[in-house]
Amino acid sequence: MSEENTARIYTVNLSKAWDTPKYRRTDRVINIIKEFTQRHMQTDKVKIDQDLNRHIWSRGKKNPPRKIRLRMVKEDDDTVVVSSYIEEKRTETESEDISEELVEKQVEKQKEDKVELEEELVEKQVEKQKEDKVQAKQKEKSK
Repeated sequence: MSEENTARIYTVNLSKAWDTPKYRRTDRVINIIKEFTQRHMQTDKVKIDQDLNRHIWSRGKKNPPRKIRLRMVKEDDDTVVVSSYIEEKRTETESEDISEELVEKQVEKQKEDKVELEEELVEKQVEKQKEDKVQAKQKEKSK
């Protein structure tokens, strides 16, 4: 009897790890995740994804994350693979791409505005020089 793969997404609070000594906190986080997975997916076979493990250990043994968002996928042989929830990262990168495009457009607009301002400034300087010449000629005539 084959089951379909079931996937669930959970946010796990890891604050119990701070009840243990500093030098065991990240080890305790791994155990908390395994216990949580066993309780919610009702199986004893739990595998933690390599990326999730790296994320947990990224800040060292003494300072693991306080909470983490997980995706749990139960396979046909009752093995549960636990990985970090990726969809949030995708939306962040998509929004970063959009914001980068907006920033590029704004930079281009600022460059155009700057060029226009420089042209206006040059025109004003030329007009001022002409006026100064006219005033100088008038002073010479009046002498």
